[in-house]
Amino acid sequence: MKSPNNAKYSTALYMRLSRDDENFGDSVSIETQRIVLHKFAQENGLFVYDEYVDDGWSGTNFERPAFQRMMEDIESGKVNCVVTKDLSRFGREHVTMDYYLEFVFPEMNVRYIAVNDNEDTDKGLSDFVPFKNLFNEFMAKDTSRKVKAALHAKFAAGERTFSIAPFGYMRHPEEHNKLAIDPDTSWIIEKIFDFAAHGAGAGKITRTLTSEKIPTPGYFNYKKYGLFSKFYDNASAEKSYTWTISTVRGILSDETYIGNSVHGKQTNVSYKNKKNIRRPESEWFRVENTHESIISKDVFDQVQKQIASRRRPVKSGKTQIFAGLVKCADCGWSMSCYGKKNRNGSTMYFNCSKFRQLGKAGGQCTAHYIRYDTLYAYVLARLQDWIYQAHADEKELLNRLLKTSDKESAKIHKKQSAELAKAEKRKIEVDRLFVKLYEDWTSGRISEYNFKMLSQKYQAEQQELVEKIDKLKSELTTEKQTTADAEKWIALIKQYSEPTELTAEMLNTLIEKIVVHEAVKDSDGTRTQKIEIFYRFVGKID
Repeated sequence: MKSPNNAKYSTALYMRLSRDDENFGDSVSIETQRIVLHKFAQENGLFVYDEYVDDGWSGTNFERPAFQRMMEDIESGKVNCVVTKDLSRFGREHVTMDYYLEFVFPEMNVRYIAVNDNEDTDKGLSDFVPFKNLFNEFMAKDTSRKVKAALHAKFAAGERTFSIAPFGYMRHPEEHNKLAIDPDTSWIIEKIFDFAAHGAGAGKITRTLTSEKIPTPGYFNYKKYGLFSKFYDNASAEKSYTWTISTVRGILSDETYIGNSVHGKQTNVSYKNKKNIRRPESEWFRVENTHESIISKDVFDQVQKQIASRRRPVKSGKTQIFAGLVKCADCGWSMSCYGKKNRNGSTMYFNCSKFRQLGKAGGQCTAHYIRYDTLYAYVLARLQDWIYQAHADEKELLNRLLKTSDKESAKIHKKQSAELAKAEKRKIEVDRLFVKLYEDWTSGRISEYNFKMLSQKYQAEQQELVEKIDKLKSELTTEKQTTADAEKWIALIKQYSEPTELTAEMLNTLIEKIVVHEAVKDSDGTRTQKIEIFYRFVGKID
């Protein structure tokens, strides 16, 4: 679509709604925003290039898909005007808001209009815009705090929040936010724990459930709620019974089945950063006896002890020292160790566990077959080489490690430098606003109440910015940190001297993971296979 010749502005109508905003009713709905924006554009002769809608996205997150698409259109010259219903629809993070309004848009000659706030960059933004942005962020923080407090109160009262009940349970027919045992699926949970209590591991249980054609949790959710329809609608019947080890392990470790509700296993980095991080178990919020149990606590505890103590030897009788370290390069799953007999005795080898579970017909991955002795010899040789270099010329090895990390460090350095410049710019602006606020108070232009309220917020932001700037400056000393990590790894590897064999302790101390690629054959039939070793603290060394 092209803008008419007589239209000065090619306009983006931007709309955003988060889940928390829905509490405010229809006044902030996407449809209400659309009506307001189109009416404004029509009344002011603005040519609408496109609509950009982020439904369900927090205002503190500027990685929203529609927002990013709009910025791409701005950078390509398709859009030179952005209109939102108010400032909060654009965002609720005041530092980034000010960065766009005072730096990005002016530099790109983009006009910005917040209709209900009566703000227009062509007419000059009012002095209250920083206060409005600060208040909008405060609202986001306050809403986040209230939501967490409300959830905590529900959890403490034994309630649960869920869209789909855990496998084996269903929504309680009479009590809100409660679970009741589902007779259609609870027998499967009982069967899984019975297998485990009698010594079966997750792998054996997985194979048994699949061979007995026991429907999976995913298939039950598909039949009951219509979930995963893209997967099951055209899938073969076998997909309905294809269990995975991770699903079985998840069930065996879930306290839901003994009547407990465990909350807070994951949380967001902050109300601004919605990335999920896993909390340590000591910080989980556990409420006991919130619903009827399917499994007795004695059986559950017995199974947990068996899982914790199980370190089964392979068929050769040796404990698998590579456990948890070997990964498939294509699907990322762990590679499992197996044994097979041939004319020369037993041979141990690794296969991709995803391929092993689903088979070649599943089309999920390939075998990535590698002999145990081949991998053993390669890893031992690499560690022997690094150990020799660490003892022979520690300085030269350190230089080599630092050279390897330079490329990745450059990317991180560029991003941190941009963040530092933004934070320092905002710090100068806040300092200026604080001075102006003091002048307004002393001259009587604002009340003492408003002065105290705003000065507290500015002081809090100043402190936050000082801490952020200090942190970024510290992180920008990448070379020093990289050196510390490299020195730490060298110190670890120097603990060993001329090793002739590998041990589980050595591998887990020095190596983070070993990535195995699928083997390829050259035209002359020679088989080659790439193996990548990622070491602790320093990653892959070229």
